[in-house]
Amino acid sequence: MSQCVLYHFAFHPASRAARLALGEARIEYADAPVRPWEADCPVNDFNPSGMPPVIQTSDRGRPLNLCELPAILGWIEDQQRGPLLLPAEAAERAEARRLTAWFERRFSDDVDAILLHERLEKPLLKLGPPEARALREGREALKHHLIMLEEIAGARDWLAGRRLSQADLIAAAHLSILDYFGEITWTHWPSLKTWYSKLKSRPCFRPLLTDRFIGVPPASWYADLDF
Repeated sequence: MSQCVLYHFAFHPASRAARLALGEARIEYADAPVRPWEADCPVNDFNPSGMPPVIQTSDRGRPLNLCELPAILGWIEDQQRGPLLLPAEAAERAEARRLTAWFERRFSDDVDAILLHERLEKPLLKLGPPEARALREGREALKHHLIMLEEIAGARDWLAGRRLSQADLIAAAHLSILDYFGEITWTHWPSLKTWYSKLKSRPCFRPLLTDRFIGVPPASWYADLDF
């Protein structure tokens, strides 16, 4: 396989999901961290939206740019001899896609757009301290999503069914950033905690546990596999 370069931002959910998926597929890549809010971000040269993740690779000797997570996940799946991140069974495959869309739309809009804006984007863009009212709203929205995820995790081996899928990696990408900032009290969600601990123990997850956000140390349990 041709060498690939991954342009990503460590605390961007889709970028984390791409790193997890590449790790799960055991595809080696050159790490190219970017700062997408800066005007000279190199991602602007490859992706019209200016957003990571982007993979630069080649196909049959021709340059190939894979812009954003759906393209990257599809490319990874195309490299496999059999199903890897999308289950072979039709119902589980559909459920993996449903949960993927849930995180990309509802979770991103309801939770990330508030909590990650307050905890992450404001410091980066120097927009002032977090607002208490916004934090309360974001945490309440997060609680409702965690209630649903707790029910799913308690009924299945993995989120979409009997085997790990892209839904697990995308969910973990979102939740791991919130976990870094101490926004999830895992004792309230025992089934989800069991699911997350299984993911944290996989080799693909290890690089995420070394990520650090400048000026904000991680929650004390963030890198602990036995949390």
